[in-house]
Amino acid sequence: TTCEMGPRCNEINLKKKYLTMKKILFSFCLILITVVLFAQEKPLNVVVLGAHPDDCEGDAGGLALLYAKLGHNVKFVSLTNGDAGHYAMGGGMLAKVRMAEAQEAGKRLGVKEYVVMDNHDGELMPTLENRLKVIREIRKWNADLVIGPRPNDYHPDHRYTAILMQDAAFMVVVPNIAPDVPALKKNPVFIYAEDRFQKPNPFEADIAIDIDEIFEKKIYGMAAHASQYFEWLPWLAGNLDQIPADEAGRLDYLGKRRTFRPGPSTQASLISWYGEKGETVKHAEAFEICEYGKQPDEKEILRLFPMLPR
Repeated sequence: TTCEMGPRCNEINLKKKYLTMKKILFSFCLILITVVLFAQEKPLNVVVLGAHPDDCEGDAGGLALLYAKLGHNVKFVSLTNGDAGHYAMGGGMLAKVRMAEAQEAGKRLGVKEYVVMDNHDGELMPTLENRLKVIREIRKWNADLVIGPRPNDYHPDHRYTAILMQDAAFMVVVPNIAPDVPALKKNPVFIYAEDRFQKPNPFEADIAIDIDEIFEKKIYGMAAHASQYFEWLPWLAGNLDQIPADEAGRLDYLGKRRTFRPGPSTQASLISWYGEKGETVKHAEAFEICEYGKQPDEKEILRLFPMLPR
């Protein structure tokens, strides 16, 4: 139809075109924002390596809880089945107990998968066979981040777990190594969990995570390993008679045993990442960047540790 309003009609038509363009632009912006947010929220894949069932929980149980809370994927891998760590039982019977404890601990901590390798406790060696096993586990998880112990430790299984992690750090991207599992397209970041050994060099915290708000949940997860925290370790320490019989008492006991004042290096890292709040943190998990694997800058660290403040 022909508009009989002259200039006024043209003005109305221009407004209609403007509103239509505005709607199109708004829809485009919504799509763009959705794409960006989706890219930012792609779940991280994290592998934690330990020598025994219960090692991963102590080193990174709090971190696992925080990742799970944010929707990321964590896998624990124990390189031995823990069949020697007890005073009253051992072998296959103990291995079954420890497997069940590991699976329960994983559920409590929000871990998506808990792998227990069938290597004997106290007999782990950094063989090619075990190296390939570690490479495969890291690849199958498409890991962005791998956490394990430092090679400075009193226990040979802990030391050799560290060596195996180091040996896998480059090989995970080499297609002709363990070709039955596709090589990773990019090298993960490898980091060490905190320890208190001083020689040949002390632990240096590059990253420290405040776990105050979920510390009790971490303790609850660790407590699933009853054969260790309420039997084997107290027996070694000579205080088995001090272990409470009830769950609440045991959780209180374990919580007190696992409360450590952050050391100078961890304290400095907490302050670096959290500012003044870092001075008041009571419970933390700290990590040192391994020289092998991808070397992250601050932007990459913040991507890998989304629980850190921006």
